[in-house]
Amino acid sequence: MSSESRKILIIVENLPVPFDTRVWQEATTLAKNGYTVSVICPKGKSFTAAEETIDDVHIFRHDMPAEGNGPVGYLREYAWALREELRLARKVYREIGFDVIHGCNPPDDIFLVAGRFRKYGVKYVFDHHDICPELFEAKFGRAGGPLYRSQLFLERQTYKHCAFAFVTNESYRRIAIERDHMDPGRVIVLRSGPDPARMRIIPPVPSIKRGYEFMVGYVGVIGQQEGVEYILEAAKIIREHENNVFWGIVGGGPHLDSLKKQAREMGLDDCVEFTGRVSDRLLLEYLNTADVCVNSDEYNAMNDKSTMNKILEYMALAKPIVQFDLTEGRYSAREASVYARNNDAADLADKVRELLADPEKRRRMGEFGRNRILSELSWEHTGKALLDGYEKLFSGAFGKE
Repeated sequence: MSSESRKILIIVENLPVPFDTRVWQEATTLAKNGYTVSVICPKGKSFTAAEETIDDVHIFRHDMPAEGNGPVGYLREYAWALREELRLARKVYREIGFDVIHGCNPPDDIFLVAGRFRKYGVKYVFDHHDICPELFEAKFGRAGGPLYRSQLFLERQTYKHCAFAFVTNESYRRIAIERDHMDPGRVIVLRSGPDPARMRIIPPVPSIKRGYEFMVGYVGVIGQQEGVEYILEAAKIIREHENNVFWGIVGGGPHLDSLKKQAREMGLDDCVEFTGRVSDRLLLEYLNTADVCVNSDEYNAMNDKSTMNKILEYMALAKPIVQFDLTEGRYSAREASVYARNNDAADLADKVRELLADPEKRRRMGEFGRNRILSELSWEHTGKALLDGYEKLFSGAFGKE
């Protein structure tokens, strides 16, 4: 079967495209290589058209209820999305067609949509973005119980029903094999690599620093499990010593308002800025202006095993990094980062202060990180696994499911 006759439907529930960088890179890479690609996703982040085609990718978006922030809210959100995904999948199948449904979690329920098309010979490919049992534990602070076990059940069912799986790193690959009993030959590591053409180095904008000598930058979703509270505690510690650091926190999310309130109550309004979601240009201005970039993801079962895009983006911009000592964070950054004691805001502050006092070390770390991206971890390199996986699928290398 030639690539021109291969049709893939990508379904993602938690973010719209093109906003979801990994999904958009996958979709456009497949389209550029001759595949017919459709995407089903929610509306949001200013992407509100029900249907449009961008870069030869056919996009179908659905409405969503308010973002869930507890078990009941998440259940309502996921049930709504599942209904809309099935409705739009039927529409795509009639109007464009597809041979494969490529399901991106969370949640781990898109195999249910794929099951409706199995009788037509449609295969299911799982794209494992987040380990949902650990994500549940990080959000709600507990493992065990019926809700946690339901996440384990859905994960196992997803692996049971997929032809093969893409996973973001070796930690996820071990989970697929050891916890979900997946054939190792059907688990392919597809790392999320930044595009240096997007994450490009531009001149700093000194006015962003508000007159402070140094700036620490952060980019990411502002949620419960991102540990931004550690940044605020570190900012307060440094303010009490030197008061020479501005903190630019870029990104939006459900925890944003409460963190803004916390910063005000801590008296940090003049040295900490929450930008909310901003344009790519403004994001680049903030990160390129930063002297050091920080990742505050706390040590837990979820974060320790997950690859954080922000680390790779900092590296693409040649920024030295401070983060907690997480397994996949260390794999990605290596010598581009220094590692604070896990979940210790005081040590995080100390590591920031040490780097700010050593410009030559910052330069060496930034150079190491950027070279690692350009030679190994950019999408140009990591995205090859996507095309290899689909070539194996369509050539019959995986055999029958």
